Amino acid sequence: MRFFILFFLLFLSLNAQSFNHLIDETSPYLKQHSHNPVNWYPWGKEALLKAKKEHKMIFLSIGYSTCHWCHVMAHESFENKKIAKLLNDDFISIKVDREELPHLDKYYQNLYVLLKKRSGGWPLTAILTEDAQAFFIGTYIPANDTYTQEGLTTILPFLATFYKENTKAIILKAKSIKKEMLKADADTLKPIKIDLGIKKDIYKGLEKQFDINYYGFSKRPKFPESSKLSLLFDLDELGVKGAQNMALKTLRAMALHGIYDQVDGGFFRYSVDEAWEIPHFEKMLYTNAELIPLYVKAYEITKDDLYKNIVIETIDMIENRFLSKGVYYSASDADSEHEEGGFFIYSYEQILKSMKSLSKKEKEQLLKDLDISEDGNFEEKIHLNFYTQVRAKNFAKIKKYLKNLRKSRTYPFIDKKINTAWNSMMIESLFLASKIDVKYKVMAENRIKSLISLMYKKGVLYHQTIGLNEPSQKALLEDYAFLISTLIVAYEKTYNQQYLFLAKQFTDIAVKKFYKDESWFLSDDSLNVKADMLDKYYMAPMNKMLINLLKIASLSGKHKYLTIVQKSLDKKSNMLNENPSFYPSAMRVLLREKKGFITLKASTENLKNNFNKISNIRYPFVLTKAKEFDKYLACDMNQCFAIDKELNNVIKLIEYK
Repeated sequence: MRFFILFFLLFLSLNAQSFNHLIDETSPYLKQHSHNPVNWYPWGKEALLKAKKEHKMIFLSIGYSTCHWCHVMAHESFENKKIAKLLNDDFISIKVDREELPHLDKYYQNLYVLLKKRSGGWPLTAILTEDAQAFFIGTYIPANDTYTQEGLTTILPFLATFYKENTKAIILKAKSIKKEMLKADADTLKPIKIDLGIKKDIYKGLEKQFDINYYGFSKRPKFPESSKLSLLFDLDELGVKGAQNMALKTLRAMALHGIYDQVDGGFFRYSVDEAWEIPHFEKMLYTNAELIPLYVKAYEITKDDLYKNIVIETIDMIENRFLSKGVYYSASDADSEHEEGGFFIYSYEQILKSMKSLSKKEKEQLLKDLDISEDGNFEEKIHLNFYTQVRAKNFAKIKKYLKNLRKSRTYPFIDKKINTAWNSMMIESLFLASKIDVKYKVMAENRIKSLISLMYKKGVLYHQTIGLNEPSQKALLEDYAFLISTLIVAYEKTYNQQYLFLAKQFTDIAVKKFYKDESWFLSDDSLNVKADMLDKYYMAPMNKMLINLLKIASLSGKHKYLTIVQKSLDKKSNMLNENPSFYPSAMRVLLREKKGFITLKASTENLKNNFNKISNIRYPFVLTKAKEFDKYLACDMNQCFAIDKELNNVIKLIEYK
């Protein structure tokens, strides 16, 4: 009996530390931390009230499930009992999934920029007062001191003592920081007029940022920056010479190098080097969804099969790895079996074995084309890149063997969140890929039906859910913005009136929820985080929403939507005019507002029969709308300026504008 009691007490003791307040959360990221010895709480009233009641600082940690450095910090610090005790004794620890609460993450990322004068990242670490006002912020922090950085074992006890002895001073500092944040959010400058002449300044700015050696923008780490590439294509259509070439060179460089998975297809999140050779091995749904339409565009311009194949391979990868019951998962991890990139890399011997069917001359040429040596290019192993301007001739012969090698490996962890915004991006890319193969339009229609069925319940749109569980978190601005955009594209591909009806309905809801006192907000909850025009890991939701409003204005002829766009641009006009190339998707909004959309109206049959001819109209911003009459009608926001039974006559007048 005594033994049983001791065993039971031991069990209770162990079990008490086996989980924390994250155990019932659905977020894969929060679940990853639910067995830490740190007494984590999710963001919410319980944790915030507890901090006030106990007069404790808040230790806020923001990350996401496929973030490599989040895993590193978790292993070093949050699984460390010594650090856990420091946190549990003197802090209320809150863990946030940035994909679940992107608006909260945005606030603290903006705070990081304000205080550090550079962009942040993940994990993001903030220390808040008991009233949840930030006074310290950082990203990854090591457990112990290094030559360049103090670790948590130094920082946490120092702050615990300092806070107790200087509470009033820290609260004043936190209030000062909040005041600076509010000031940074305020649009107090008088609007200035911007015209289409700004396209030259945009191009000059992008040209300065452009890497003339390896293409793309910046040095390292190097992201695809789809918004900048999309803007370059817009500038080309508006007659800016050199813009198209800059975009095509970048797309080709990415397609041939390591940021693209040469074996299975699909793009990794970014490259750690400037030459696109070694990626950070995460695959994000949104990264691929934004790149697919750019490769469709590149193929339309060049008819180069490289671009078409990238589209096909990337969609195949997403369908194979991310699809579940008609909707898409969010991301896959960089690590496999605790090895970064382990699923994607090969030994020199494995590469040689894959080439056994090649002649000596073919083998030597392929090794040269891939720049493969015994030393490897990633921790003594090999991640595949092409060093020619085309895909190596014999690569297809070894690809099957390399794919088979992967079958015996464990695929990286997949985050099984179904995110409305990211699914919408991917579905839109499928509709646009139907220019390459009509099967993608059928696929897209099935996917949008599944997404709406899962995430739109009893008149309420939701942000995300896990698997096919009933969603509970209501939609954010980004969900409405990207879904509306997809519905408009779906309408133009099918002329199914239901798509346009839903797009208009969601537009009105979004304006009511997120546009208040002439400012946009990322959510309609008490956080009141303002939306901005800066593109981060994908296109800024506010900018996507503004383009939707321009399209809905043109399709409906209602000026109220156009007015909202004009006011939104006016408030940011000083900022946009000062550094236009820093706000690429905002510039795409501005160019469309200044140039104007034209809506071509005709019968459904005539629009479908003349799809290619309409697609090639030399006016950059043309929409189509089905109206069952036997003529073609072209309208801008001020008037319908062309009507004729002959489409060519109407096209001439559109292009004249």
